[in-house]
Amino acid sequence: MDTQDQVDRGPRTEGSASINRRDWLRLTVSGGAGLAVGGLLDLSTVRAATQKLKLENISEFTTSCNFCSCGCGMVAAVRDGKLISMEGDYDHIVNRGSLCVKGISMFATHTSPNRLTTPRYRAPGSDHWEDISWDDAISRVAQKIRKTRDATWIATEKVGDKEVPVNRTDAIGFLGGAQNTNEECYLFQKAARLLGMPYVEHQARL
Repeated sequence: MDTQDQVDRGPRTEGSASINRRDWLRLTVSGGAGLAVGGLLDLSTVRAATQKLKLENISEFTTSCNFCSCGCGMVAAVRDGKLISMEGDYDHIVNRGSLCVKGISMFATHTSPNRLTTPRYRAPGSDHWEDISWDDAISRVAQKIRKTRDATWIATEKVGDKEVPVNRTDAIGFLGGAQNTNEECYLFQKAARLLGMPYVEHQARL
């Protein structure tokens, strides 16, 4: 310790605790800062607000990113039917919890007030869309598939001099996505083949 430092710190009495000028300065500044913060913040309000930040009464659901074909895993936290947060799934084999800039932005797109939450239908010749129920949408899609399938059904095809059964329609194709699991893809393949669709594609190839 040099002489100047001893002068700044001031003399100490050996064998007993003492506070020098530098210690007094630290205590004064710290106390003033504490009083200033205490005057600016209402501690009871802060404590009440932080209670809402805790992830209580949360249900977590695993899902996949819907942007590209990587199929990164995500965990969605939901409370009372409202999306609270989305983060990377650390147990997922593809991304191990990491997300790209598009994956990170999924929370904003899913909670956007402009996001559609119900199916919409625009009648032929109409200039506007109207909201319909999910049951109505499923019924309309099923009717369209059945009508198109029946109108374009090919039961047999001539190969050489023989009529070979093919049982297919070339008017409908099936498109899968990167967010589908192996189990879902298996069911999609079964459904597409049962409907006679030979064209089964994947989003990542387009």
